[in-house]
Amino acid sequence: MKIMVVGGGGREHAIIKKIKENKSVEEIFALPGNGGIAKDATCVDIKATDIPAIVDFAVSNSIDYAVVAPDDPLVLGCVDALEEKNIPCFGPRANAAIIEGSKVFSKNLMKKYGIPTAEYEVFTNAGDALSYVETCRIPTVIKADGLALGKGVIIAETREAARDAVVSIMQDKQFGKSGDNIVIEEFLTGPEVSVLSFTDGDTVVPMVSSMDHKRAGDNDTGLNTGGMGTVAPNPFYTKEVAAECMEKIFKPTIRAMKAEGRTFRGCLYFGLMLTPDGPKVIEYNCRFGDPETQVVLPLMESDLLTVMMATSASKLAEVEVKFSEKKACCVIMASDGYPTAYEKGYEIKIPEEIDDKVYVAGARLDNGKLVTSGGRVLGATAVENTLAGAVKTAYEYVGKISFGNAYYRHDIGKRALDATEDK
Repeated sequence: MKIMVVGGGGREHAIIKKIKENKSVEEIFALPGNGGIAKDATCVDIKATDIPAIVDFAVSNSIDYAVVAPDDPLVLGCVDALEEKNIPCFGPRANAAIIEGSKVFSKNLMKKYGIPTAEYEVFTNAGDALSYVETCRIPTVIKADGLALGKGVIIAETREAARDAVVSIMQDKQFGKSGDNIVIEEFLTGPEVSVLSFTDGDTVVPMVSSMDHKRAGDNDTGLNTGGMGTVAPNPFYTKEVAAECMEKIFKPTIRAMKAEGRTFRGCLYFGLMLTPDGPKVIEYNCRFGDPETQVVLPLMESDLLTVMMATSASKLAEVEVKFSEKKACCVIMASDGYPTAYEKGYEIKIPEEIDDKVYVAGARLDNGKLVTSGGRVLGATAVENTLAGAVKTAYEYVGKISFGNAYYRHDIGKRALDATEDK
């Protein structure tokens, strides 16, 4: 089989490495891929958002199956365009990807179908929003409606910060058109949990839970990032909590999307907060999370491509989806200065013996050498019998990798370890 994976980050590298395990795979193309992915797939210099070029490539190269991984091409209708050419895909069509593409849509969906989430208000002009933040409860959460590279959410801990957030998003257009509308919602408290799930629109199969670390600095300080590391499973996500989420959140969401004529097939990401009032949805993503994928897929014992193809064919209930009981930790190595300004072009050295444990995100090939080209450069993932073991080994991997201007957090997994006896 000839497989095409759209995207070029650490998430896509993890997906490609897992798909490679299937013996029927002859060749994998990554569009555009990156310097690290080039070891595991043929990289093609086509942007993930260039839908016509992606379709042309798929048709002319007789692609048997496509995986559309990032949010942008999903929201833009990449799956729709490929399926029109009879190329089966993993990923939702545009009318279902709106669950991430519009915060207003997803909040209204949850309200309509009684899915637990934070109380909220929607604003279409800055004046009304500024008036609202003068009286709403503080802290509050302000979200750009559209896609914003995972950075369109601002937690305002003061009224001044709330005003600044409204002005930044709606007037200064920090996130472009994604900030034409905003959601201002109740600030929830409790442990956060990420749950990726396979769903074909009828059946939903949650994967192993995980815990992301969004802040740039140790002890959850600094700016929000795309994610500085993850552990799986999340110790706060007990069997009891999982059962409650399945009945109150996962199944109702799948049913709601189908009822709206927006059947969701692919990976649906549930960002949850375990509040004193029970689990609530913070956000939906219409795809695999990054870097959650880098700890979840290494724990998957079933064949990923088989599960993906069953999902696309609405036959998910017919395949086994099994995960290991082991634990995983991924530590992200970034360029110092991320998520704002940072230098790039430094050579990356990864010892051969740990190459299969590393997922490359922001790197390119320069005269045969792998050099940094992004903020999040790579993730080192370890799988062990205990969480403490996974954390220890992941940091050992980090210690063996080198590149100029490297930066990483030193406390990935600490919160999880403090909450568990699995040490």
